[in-house]
Amino acid sequence: MSTQEFRHIVRIAGKDIPGTKKTIIGISQVKGMGYNFAKSLLDILKINPNSNVGFLTESQVEEIEKAMKNPSSVNIPAWFLNRRKDIDSGNNLHLITSDIDFNVRNDIEREKGMNSWRGFRHTYGLKVRGQRTRTTGRKGGAVGVRKGGKVLPAGAAAEGAAAPAAAGAAAPAAAGAAAPAAAGAAATKAGAAPTKDKAPAAKPAATEKKAK
Repeated sequence: MSTQEFRHIVRIAGKDIPGTKKTIIGISQVKGMGYNFAKSLLDILKINPNSNVGFLTESQVEEIEKAMKNPSSVNIPAWFLNRRKDIDSGNNLHLITSDIDFNVRNDIEREKGMNSWRGFRHTYGLKVRGQRTRTTGRKGGAVGVRKGGKVLPAGAAAEGAAAPAAAGAAAPAAAGAAAPAAAGAAATKAGAAPTKDKAPAAKPAATEKKAK
């Protein structure tokens, strides 16, 4: 093909795909179309999966979109589809793009309306498929025992309360006994000081008598 027929953007199933990508990669970018499904689709339609998306013709794009919406029309096996035995129609379907989110939302609302166990789990935002919840899926703040001091036995608490009271009663008594002792020591020091001062004053009087 010439470069004039190359398209830089190709719209497939409502998604803009760069024309420089390989066809198999570009188709697998559509939600609901995996790599293996895209490979099977292109093999059935006889389209080279390694060619660029920009070289696809309009007729080829229409064939790809038609096969995406109704894979059974191109003999894709039923076990390859992502919604088998639809609850409304009972048919085997393959959902793509926004149809996936729409149907999943309807399924969850139907479970809630039925008051089933899965509906209750969806309502409270818990895991539905039997996963463990002890270590995963936690939300909110931490839950546990508040950290604090050691917990004493009942008898030890009463003894601990009596000990400060006894210490408080002994402290004033000791202070009262120490106060007179300190006062007596201070008095003896004060009394001894004048005797030392008077002794040197008496010696000059004796020397005066000897001189006479």
